[in-house]
Amino acid sequence: MANAWKREKPIRPLFLLCSATVFLIFFFVFLSYRPIQNPSPSSINPNPIIVTHLPISQIHGPIQPFDCDSCPQSHPVIANLVEGLRYPFLYSLADLGNLPEKPHKNIVRMLKGKPFRRPDISETIQEVLAEFKSKGKDNGLVVDVGGNVGIASFAAAVMGFRVFAFEPVLENLQRICDGIYLNRVRDLVTVFEAAASDHLGNITFHKLVGRLDNSAVSATGAKLAFKSNEEVAVQVRTVPLDDVIPESEPVLVLKIDVQGWEYHVLKGATKLLSRDASEAPYLIYEEDERLLQASNSSKVEIRKFLSSVGYRHCTQHGTDAHCTKEG
Repeated sequence: MANAWKREKPIRPLFLLCSATVFLIFFFVFLSYRPIQNPSPSSINPNPIIVTHLPISQIHGPIQPFDCDSCPQSHPVIANLVEGLRYPFLYSLADLGNLPEKPHKNIVRMLKGKPFRRPDISETIQEVLAEFKSKGKDNGLVVDVGGNVGIASFAAAVMGFRVFAFEPVLENLQRICDGIYLNRVRDLVTVFEAAASDHLGNITFHKLVGRLDNSAVSATGAKLAFKSNEEVAVQVRTVPLDDVIPESEPVLVLKIDVQGWEYHVLKGATKLLSRDASEAPYLIYEEDERLLQASNSSKVEIRKFLSSVGYRHCTQHGTDAHCTKEG
């Protein structure tokens, strides 16, 4: 035990100096080869912007895809999973209701621990696309006109289908950008900030405050069911689908829900709808006579046009019409 307390030899200063020098050399060599890491966005900004990278493919036309990177972030983001779909997805609400007096019905569901109510169109889209999948047709485009917050677009994208979504309302575009991020479908969904129509240009669009899913080209159509809501007129871009969708691009489904402007959208897609039966898209469009009349068109006018391009088989599903072209 005596050796345990034996005095150690003193450490020479020269040895300390050499050791320190060697340590510093190795330290700086380590730093010079260490990869520089960018700081995480959350360490710079406590409220980082959600970044998405939409696929800007070889689209040669009058309009480029909407850039979610440069879009102001929506706030607050209230999103949830939808109930009872075979291919579930999330979407973000644009209309929150009059909180706290009368919140949106899906906010009430979320507070009760329930998912968002399943949108009818999302279930329909998945059923139609499941038929295409069963036939081995899964390499085609889904065109969503009147994209709103993406409930049809995301229903298709989570199944692996590519989507072109057209939506003129900025608040809805912000929520589509949220959904692109939340569903991890940035390589599948391409968004266009425009109202599809039969001509290229601009048009006065009537945005219904508090019910953005009912905004419309027609002021009457926008307020038809919600007369007490405030309506704001804005200028939006219009573009024909034929000017955006290449003729070589296979299109499986064309969905249109534009509050009475359906006839003009269809006219702007004449080339697309005139394709041979084997290549013509399955057509789903809203056919509400009141809304059509508010935009100076009618069910009869639409059916006559569709017949002229070969769509002679249409069935009614609530206020929607489903049309196909017989081979």
